Parts: sequence; structure tokens; C-alpha cells
Amino acid sequence: MMRDYESKDGVMNIAGIPAPEIAAEFGTPVYVCDEARIRENYRNVHDAFSRYMDTRIHYACKANTNLAILRILEQEGSGIDAVSIGEVRTCLKAGFTPDRIMYTGTSVSDKELKEVAELGVMINIDSVSEMERLAEIAPGHPVSFRITPGVGSGHSDKVITGSKGSKFGIPLKEVVSTYARANDLGFDIRGIHAHIGSGGQSVEPFMDMMQVLINLVNEIEELGINLKFIDMGGGIGVPYKPQEEEMDLNELASELTDMIQMETDIQTLILEPGRYIVCDAVTLLTKVNDVKDSGVKKYVGVDAGFNTLIRPAFYDSYHYVAITNKFGKACTNRFDVVGPICESGDYLAHDRVLPEPEPGDIMAIYNAGAYGFSMSSNYNSRPLCAEVLVNDGKAELIREAETVEDLWRHQRIPERLM
Repeated sequence: MMRDYESKDGVMNIAGIPAPEIAAEFGTPVYVCDEARIRENYRNVHDAFSRYMDTRIHYACKANTNLAILRILEQEGSGIDAVSIGEVRTCLKAGFTPDRIMYTGTSVSDKELKEVAELGVMINIDSVSEMERLAEIAPGHPVSFRITPGVGSGHSDKVITGSKGSKFGIPLKEVVSTYARANDLGFDIRGIHAHIGSGGQSVEPFMDMMQVLINLVNEIEELGINLKFIDMGGGIGVPYKPQEEEMDLNELASELTDMIQMETDIQTLILEPGRYIVCDAVTLLTKVNDVKDSGVKKYVGVDAGFNTLIRPAFYDSYHYVAITNKFGKACTNRFDVVGPICESGDYLAHDRVLPEPEPGDIMAIYNAGAYGFSMSSNYNSRPLCAEVLVNDGKAELIREAETVEDLWRHQRIPERLM
């Protein structure tokens, strides 16, 4: 089920703090990250799998790269799935050692391959071209390969990655010959990887993908290459709607590990959850600026737009919304929740039943931790908002809000225009 928040005297509380107080102290919009929930989510997924076999959780940090969140996960013993040199460097700064990071890029430049290799981070190769180039840049480097399993899953066409013809990975028919070539080139070959997409809720696509990986592991073994791990990527979905069912983690873990242990000699499973760990641990608070009746529909105008949270506009994603200072009050009407961006596509929620909203109310947008802040932008010259960490009744700033001056910092007007 979707996360339930505590209500005290008709006010929503996050980690023991009234949400309107957080908004008043740090300003809006603001992303509020619940430390205890991050730790709990990490432990849930780690424990579900590691009771059956040796499992390494590599947090897919593209979901949220705040340094404080990375520190929490470093303390929990997580590894990292990084997709850019920026993410690699950010995770190193947060205290991760290179051996806990796996780099999985796509369309990777020689410059980036060189930088990642020099940092001592394992590279998960995405194409034959990348492999040949890496052999020149860093002979003998530890590698695995991302394969295209021909199985896709996800909450939107834009996030399904494993289907045949995808831009990601080595096509199925080339996988075995690619491993043979990598062996000839002298790479330190560690494992095999696939990722079917983001936000899947059913077990079956994961099982279909795992069967493809298992078959390949056994074919690759015939070349005399013994792989150390299978990396099944991420994509474990979370419930965004109130009555939505959760993915059955125990069923997923038991089925997949059973397949691996029955059909291969692989000892280690790697998992790359991003959304599952941070999604429901973060709430976006936004202030109501305006309430408008257009005659056709009613609008609640808030100070967070698709510059703050792009998922509804980009993916048609559903995010539950509530008025934090009227928590549990009777709903009076249906409203669209819209932002301050000068585009008709700038909305956070369509057709939601809410208590009567008024300017100054604080709204909560649920499940904002995955691809919320990390996809935010400065569109309409709006500075990025603050992030706050809450834990056990305390709130701490973990990212200052930008100012308009920050937007100008790297701009230069040529002298002749002055």
C-alpha cells in the first residue's frame, strides 16, 4: 500500500514534525526526505534477497544523488549503480570506495571511460564499440556486460529499457561472441547485467529476464569464462495510488534466487533499486498561491511546477496530493493542481478531490523521492528548491535553495555588448 502519514489535530506530520512548520522554516517548494524510511526501505530489499543467497544492493543513484542520502546508504552498506562520471564522483565524495561502485553508461565517450577507469571503478559495458575502445584505454580492466534481454517492463514507454531493439545493451544474438572477444582482449570479466525498465509491479517480467540471463551464463561458461555475479538491474515498482498493491518482494526474491541456484553456479546476485529505496521517503511540500474556477474546471495554483517535479508532465505519472493543514478534512470539490510555469502542460495532479483549498495552504505531493529533485530544472528562470532531511522530530537543511544570482553565475556578456 501507499505510505500513510501521521495526522495530529488535522495536520500532516512527517517524522514527527508538522509539515506546515517545515514549510514555514525552509520555504516552499521544498523536498522533505525521511531518513528512517530510507534506511527501512534499503533493509527491506536487502533482507528479502540476502536470506536466500549472497546479495549486493547497488543503489541506482540517478533516482536521487543528494550527498546526505548517499551517506545514509553508504552507512547501510549499499553499493552504487552510477550512469555518469558525475554520479561516480558524487558517490566517491559521499564516502563510497571505488570497489562499491559499478558504472553503467550508454553512448559513453572515450574521455569518460578513461576517467572512470582511472578511478578504479568497474565498468558495465553497453556496446561492442565501447568494449573495443576500453581495451585501448584500460587493458585488463574489470568489466561486466549489459545485455538486451528482449523483455521490457515499466510504468511508461519512456522508461522501458530491456525490449528488443532498445538503445541499451548488447543485442542477444551478439552476447556470447562479445564475451569471447572480451576474453581475447584480456579483460577481467566479472558478470552479466540486464535492466528491463523502471517501476514494474509484477514478478513475471523479472523471471523472464532472469531465464535469459541464466541461459547466457551457461553458454558463456562453455567458453571457459566463469562469471561471478548476475546483476538483474532495478525496476522494482512502488505503489503511487492509495489502493495499489505493493510488489511482493519475498515472492520475487524467492523465485529469482531459486532459478539462479538451481540452474547456475553463480554465487552472487546484484540488484539495482533506486525508486524502491527513495520514492516514498520523500515528500514535496508546496504552497497554494491561487485558487481559480475556469467555469470548466477548478484549479489550485501552487509554487511547485514541472520545473520542480517533472514526472506528471513528462510521464503522465500519478502522485497523490493532500492539503497538510486540512489533513483528513472532508473533501468538497474536484481540482487540478497546477504550477507557475508558463505552459499548459504544467500540472502536478488532475481531477483530485480535496478539502476547500485557500491561498497559504501547504500541499504535500507524495512519492517524490525518485526522479523528483534529480530531474528538476531552472526553466522560466526559477531557482532549484531546497532539500531537507527529517529524522526523529528534527529537520536539517541538506541542500540550500538556489537564488536568482546562482542562475547568472556561469553566464558571461561579451564586452562589446556592454
